[in-house]
Amino acid sequence: MDAGFFGQIGLGACLGLAAIGSAVGAGIAGGVAIGAWKKCLVRNKPLPFILVAFAGAPLTQTIYGFILMQALFATQDLNVSEILGIGLFAGLGIGFSAFAQGAAGGAACDAYVETGQGFGNYMLILGLCETVALFGLVFTMLMP
Repeated sequence: MDAGFFGQIGLGACLGLAAIGSAVGAGIAGGVAIGAWKKCLVRNKPLPFILVAFAGAPLTQTIYGFILMQALFATQDLNVSEILGIGLFAGLGIGFSAFAQGAAGGAACDAYVETGQGFGNYMLILGLCETVALFGLVFTMLMP
């Protein structure tokens, strides 16, 4: 399919905006994880490696952006403006999901270091943020 100039922008935006959200979300959660580990070091407590799961959770949204970009590229039924619009707005939705997941992951890092408990509950909240991206991916791919 020839997506045209603006269609190519839409394809790039789909992946790019998802990746930007992942980078920002991982940066937020990662920064809080580093601060939480510092708290542990100051208190001579062991460093919980599990914080990497909280900090890395937003990275999956980049994969969703890539999957959607590939699906849009392979679709023959869309015109250039539709690809542009879908790519921009779906990419934004997926990216904001990663941003929100990073904020929640940062809070999870801090809470886990303070209490040593609640891992499952914190992952549940991160999963809720992830679900927004999955819904965006699947519902966009189901569009007629």
